Amino acid sequence: MSRAGFSAFVCLFFAGCFCCSKAMPSKLNQETFNNRPVIGILTQIVSDDIMKPFGSTYIPASYVKYIESGGSRVMPIRLTHTTDEYENIFRQINGLLLIGGAANLETSDFARVAKIFYRLALKANDAGDFFPIWGTCMGMQQLTVLVAGENLLTNTTAENIALPLNLTAEASTSKMFEGFPSEFMKVLTQEPLTGNFHHYGLTVKTFQENEKLQSFFSILSTNVAENGAHFVSTIEGKRYPFYGTQWHPEVNRFQWDRKRNFPHSAHAVQLSSLLAQFFVEEGRRSLHQFDNPEEEASSLIYNYTPVYAANFTGYEQLYFF
Repeated sequence: MSRAGFSAFVCLFFAGCFCCSKAMPSKLNQETFNNRPVIGILTQIVSDDIMKPFGSTYIPASYVKYIESGGSRVMPIRLTHTTDEYENIFRQINGLLLIGGAANLETSDFARVAKIFYRLALKANDAGDFFPIWGTCMGMQQLTVLVAGENLLTNTTAENIALPLNLTAEASTSKMFEGFPSEFMKVLTQEPLTGNFHHYGLTVKTFQENEKLQSFFSILSTNVAENGAHFVSTIEGKRYPFYGTQWHPEVNRFQWDRKRNFPHSAHAVQLSSLLAQFFVEEGRRSLHQFDNPEEEASSLIYNYTPVYAANFTGYEQLYFF
């Protein structure tokens, strides 16, 4: 190679290196994520006599498996702690799941504790401390009571039935469905992928007439109840990372009672998987943590053994506390 050719080669080499150094910064500017999230699940009070010998509160194992399948660990949250203890738990967990069941949404211990976490989450998110909440079935109903300041539920029975979703215009721009393939969004409206097991809900009319609910939540989907009532089936907070489904995404993969219409198709499994991953990903944005590994280990669901319950309930397994 001639001297002139070599000089040109050197110039091109360093020019290429310079361009690459500009295109590939040495340190990526990424949002900080917590890759060891812990989602808290609020327990439910045992009301059935057949379950009382096992404990006073419980969590169906399907909810635990659902959260774990998204890549998180689970901390059961009892209903007997003090407010100070709940504030400490809040600083340890990275999100909260309010499960389905049966409880008074205004006067029960479940409602009281949910309200504590709801207020803590509002304050934290306002201060830039990200903290998500998800409500399933009664959990979603509880969120609407907390936001509205009153119980606005009416008869919207959709008991033991799987339904497609009537998606609203807001669904296409929502955080919840943001990562869903466009073809799958069509599937949601065509196939019965959502298991419904409820007698009460929030009608679209009631939602639209309530200023607090309308300013706080976006309706992502609706459905029609057995009595013809048009009810809200999926919601998402406009400002806060609060989400709710009147239907049960966890049953698609983790409940198998033959008497129940649990959707188990490939698309139903995909829906459950996508939503679990979405909520846990929200939890990864929370940087709350335990003070030490020992306290963390002793607080997790792994310290409890689920009870086989398919012979006396509609659940395969239950955790009792």
